[in-house]
Amino acid sequence: MSASTEASRWREPDEVVEVQLTLNGAPGTLEAKPRWSLADALRESGLTGTHLGCEHGVCGACTVLLNDEPVRACLVLAIQAEGATVETVEALADGDLLDPVQRAFQQERALQCGFCTPGFVVLAAWLLRHEPDASEVRVREVLSSNLCRCTGYAPIVAAVLSARGETV
Repeated sequence: MSASTEASRWREPDEVVEVQLTLNGAPGTLEAKPRWSLADALRESGLTGTHLGCEHGVCGACTVLLNDEPVRACLVLAIQAEGATVETVEALADGDLLDPVQRAFQQERALQCGFCTPGFVVLAAWLLRHEPDASEVRVREVLSSNLCRCTGYAPIVAAVLSARGETV
């Protein structure tokens, strides 16, 4: 069977598929069933920083970067990440050294229950990589796509604004 025929053949619901991708900067493989979301496959692989909230793409707790664009990992099938680059919240810290956005979230008390935090941190890190001088209006606009039930958003915005000068 050719590679293209193998890739396009019908998959059984419980068949395990190996998804080749670049994960958090390193070549890797995710094992997933065809119906699994990217969030499910990441969590099953041990990367539990990606949280599943609503599982409908509304809350943003599962936000990851797919080919350097923020996506809801609950809405992307794991097999759609074949050949892609995926970055999760685990990629941000360097061992015990937190990323500037993570430090700012801690310093500004931008987390309470912490459930939504990984999605906000990934989204904020992405924004500041692409728009290091993002205005408060722009920060609010981008962050408005994620939901938080605990903080009232003011500390989250303050954290992102605080991290602006430190990010690369």
